[in-house]
Amino acid sequence: MENAVITIIFMAIVGAAIGGFTNFLAIKMLFRPYKAIYLKNWRLPFTPGLIPKRRGELAKQLGVTVTNYLLTPEVFRKKLFSEEIRSSVLTFAQQKIEKMIFTNDKTILDWLKLAGFEHLPQTIENNVDTIIDDQFLNMKNTLSTKTIEQLLPSNMEQYINKKIPEAASYILEKGKEYFTSSKGEMTIKNMMDDFLESKGSFGGMIQMFLGDSSSIVNKIQREIINLLNAPGTKNLLVSIFSQEWDKIKQQPVMNYLTDVDFEPILKNIQSYAKKELAIHDRLNKPINHYWQDGNEYVKTNLLPNLVDKGFAQAENKLEDVLNRLNLQEVVREQVDSFPLEKLEELVINIANKELKMITILGAVLGGLIGIIQGLIVLVLN
Repeated sequence: MENAVITIIFMAIVGAAIGGFTNFLAIKMLFRPYKAIYLKNWRLPFTPGLIPKRRGELAKQLGVTVTNYLLTPEVFRKKLFSEEIRSSVLTFAQQKIEKMIFTNDKTILDWLKLAGFEHLPQTIENNVDTIIDDQFLNMKNTLSTKTIEQLLPSNMEQYINKKIPEAASYILEKGKEYFTSSKGEMTIKNMMDDFLESKGSFGGMIQMFLGDSSSIVNKIQREIINLLNAPGTKNLLVSIFSQEWDKIKQQPVMNYLTDVDFEPILKNIQSYAKKELAIHDRLNKPINHYWQDGNEYVKTNLLPNLVDKGFAQAENKLEDVLNRLNLQEVVREQVDSFPLEKLEELVINIANKELKMITILGAVLGGLIGIIQGLIVLVLN
């Protein structure tokens, strides 16, 4: 009887040892050995371990699983484009814009410096000089190559032609007013006296013969008025003015500006333009100086529209972006390149208690099998 008990206990211990060791070895063989072991040209069975051997298939299958079931476009759409996320983004943008731009004392020039455009005011002024210089040169070329007739609008030319008779009438009227005045009378007398004096003794003899110059002045005055009132005089003036105007129209404007020094004019125009623009002074003010309602407009109109459009565009492009990312390949590469030592350590740390229980269960089952075997042996003997 004593031998039977010892036999059963011995077989139970052997069975427990075999069962526990078998499970322990099976767990270890999930990861080890990491590489195949060869005896000359013969590969030792069960090498490498299960996970190292099937690592490529595991990585590929994980990639497919993650792409098709875990990180699908719907999952991203639900997480990234929810109303909560949209509200958070909008609130964050509103706070940042208000703090950084509309309640900040930084001037537009300060912002330009931060962006690397500190020389922008000088660049603008240089461009203004260049534009004015180019336009001034074009103007001079136009004035040199085109006639006055070509430059004048047609309605302006018609207006001038219409004004020529009026100008002739005006000159004649002013002439009559002048020569009928005492000043005009004195002018006639002085001119006559000067004329007679210039003739010497002959002029003096004529003056003695004519007698008092007043009567002669009156006669000349009447004749001048008659001349100015004559219709032919006006027609003559209109004809002369028209002919001269026709000659002037055929000439380039620059012909009448040959003595003009354009360089100082150009410099003055450039200086005046830059003075009026006052680029540096205008940029040396904060944004809210020019846009006092900007903060409210940006918060209530601009940013909500931008966020909505941005979310809509991002959502429309989501599947295309995910396809370009090729998450399946990313997961496969990451799993395939993950160190086996780290993977083994990770699994054991997570399931350490369960793995120990499996080992113990193997020992228990092995012990029970050993007891059953011992009982069978005793019965058979």
